[in-house]
Amino acid sequence: MRIVHTESSCAWGGQEIRVLSEMAGMMARGHELLLLCPEEARIHGEAITRGVPVEALPIVKKRLPGILAMRRALKRLQPDVVVTHSSTDSWLAALATQFWGAAPPIVRIRHISAPVRQNATTRWLYASAAERIVTTGERLREELIRDLRLPPEQVVSIPTGIDLARYAPRDRSAARRQLGLPEGVPIVGIVATLRSWKGHRYLLDAFAQLSDKSAQLVVVGDGPGCDNLRRQAAELGIAERFTMPGNQGDVVPWLAALDVFVLPSYANEGVPQAIMQAMACGLPVVSTPVGAIPEIVADGVTGLLVPPRDTAALKDALARLLGDVALRGRLADAALAQARERFAAGRMLDRMEAVFADVIAGRTGA
Repeated sequence: MRIVHTESSCAWGGQEIRVLSEMAGMMARGHELLLLCPEEARIHGEAITRGVPVEALPIVKKRLPGILAMRRALKRLQPDVVVTHSSTDSWLAALATQFWGAAPPIVRIRHISAPVRQNATTRWLYASAAERIVTTGERLREELIRDLRLPPEQVVSIPTGIDLARYAPRDRSAARRQLGLPEGVPIVGIVATLRSWKGHRYLLDAFAQLSDKSAQLVVVGDGPGCDNLRRQAAELGIAERFTMPGNQGDVVPWLAALDVFVLPSYANEGVPQAIMQAMACGLPVVSTPVGAIPEIVADGVTGLLVPPRDTAALKDALARLLGDVALRGRLADAALAQARERFAAGRMLDRMEAVFADVIAGRTGA
């Protein structure tokens, strides 16, 4: 299959990582892939680094030049299917393929749980312009069907898959020595883009209230909240127990060094890759019932769930895990077992391949 992905986002996070990892996986299966994105977007450079074919288009904003550039590119490339990811590129691709008799089918991937506008134009974008909608979680699927009155058969949930050979349990002491982190003390950590809705500030507040003052906090990631978090750590008096190494190309050693993984998001989540990666590395997880997180984190079984933006509940959950080695072990074992059963990248690729084949067959009558 000739598959063209479009991505207008200039941000960097789980969504953009899924785009590139899925494309690389499909290339390994013999399909022909190309990414259309803005030259200034980070995903453009990352695609080049990772060997994913990419072409720059002016598609940051919903403007006529973007529509025309998209139409010219798709006419020239003649893909079998177009896969869109963000709002802007989805609109541009939808409009670019109008009044084109042999236009390729569009598959729209909805990565996050932010509400969609319930109006006629948005419903047209999802119900008519796209042949199929893929969400990263079942809850997101159900919300789209309900809010936009979409046919259930048009929407499918396909969570992101991860490389289980890479994300796997490792020696904690060795990881800490590699990273220069202290041994013999509990370490709590988060791996996430530093965006407000990831809930970092609630984590810092909760961590500062723990009675165990030997505990360390590691915050891996970069983003607009960096300076605020450093300032908050200083104000809370935890700066000496706070490590923020920035964005890391390989987060596996950082995950391996942790005792507890935390993601206290309060909005916009599908099924976060960071949680899946932590579970595959054999870590107990503390998170919130936001988006599709409860589909993989079962409270008291594969992790602990607390209400979003609830510092006291988050502190209690952390204290409970840090004080109970047996509970940490039980949750970690269950999380690892679920990851090995459900999170394999091959499973995601199989299902996406089936979606693409189905919409192509429907368009061609094959």
